[in-house]
Amino acid sequence: QVQLGESGGGVVQPGDSLRLSCAASGFAVDDYAIAWFRQAPGKEREGVSCFSSGAGDTYYVDAVQGRFTISGDNAKNTVYLQMNSLKPEDTSVYYCAASNRVSTCRGMGVLSVITGWYATWGQGTQVTVSS
Repeated sequence: QVQLGESGGGVVQPGDSLRLSCAASGFAVDDYAIAWFRQAPGKEREGVSCFSSGAGDTYYVDAVQGRFTISGDNAKNTVYLQMNSLKPEDTSVYYCAASNRVSTCRGMGVLSVITGWYATWGQGTQVTVSS
């Protein structure tokens, strides 16, 4: 059974860091593009970052560029999202998702984080940034 499971969320203060993990089972993350999305209350789900082990590239939306880093560990079949300099506007439920339709994150740019490309989703993990 193909599954994704997120962990690592929590409550932090502005300027703090968190690392989210996305563990895959039933498939190998290096065969798929893995992306992180987030959804705040009352807002649509939005793309955050994309990681493609096969293409060896990444993509970040402008709002997180320079603060977030996405990476993967094929041995652990896990993709991470390191989030630094967190802001209150980063408060959301964060989801990871897998796609076999995204061939290159950097090449596809913002198209790599369109929700419709992703068929497998995790249950989400809450990140709250508040003073």
